[in-house]
Amino acid sequence: MAEKNLQTQKDAPVPGLDWHWHLAQGPEEVDTTELEFALMRTFEGFGRWQSECLASVCDLAATGPENALLHIIRMNDRPKTIKDLARLTNRDDVPNIQYSLRKLIGAGLVLRRGAGRSGVTYEVTEEGRRVTDDYGALRRRLLIQAVANVPGFSERLAEATRALNLLSGIYEEISRVAATHRRG
Repeated sequence: MAEKNLQTQKDAPVPGLDWHWHLAQGPEEVDTTELEFALMRTFEGFGRWQSECLASVCDLAATGPENALLHIIRMNDRPKTIKDLARLTNRDDVPNIQYSLRKLIGAGLVLRRGAGRSGVTYEVTEEGRRVTDDYGALRRRLLIQAVANVPGFSERLAEATRALNLLSGIYEEISRVAATHRRG
């Protein structure tokens, strides 16, 4: 019902509201632009949530992406290479990933093992394990409980995940096309 009402609002002129601008001139552009702005706001809110949740369980001022690296390194309790981390985060900014890893290592949460280009892996320390466990517990108490309190939201999250994964692939492909046909 709410989705239909929003669609009706966009289709019918509403005094004081203009849905059309240089990025959104037709219905598909309006919908795409609204989603992109929602993604930006969600990304920023998610980053703040990650930073605040981590700050609640340890004394590290970390960004959302740094927090994500910590949890991905812990994932499946297997060491990860920098190539693994870049692939799992869909990032290609290896110098920034390396900077974040140095920060996590300096905080005593991650350990670097091995040498050379292909032999280096990263894994969580015992302190990293404690911090990620405490983070997970706090996440369950706050975020997961809030999600569970919204009827039908779990199914909506699964649908959103499928849509975002599809959209991620579309953005990757059109990024390649734009790079291939870039001027100058």
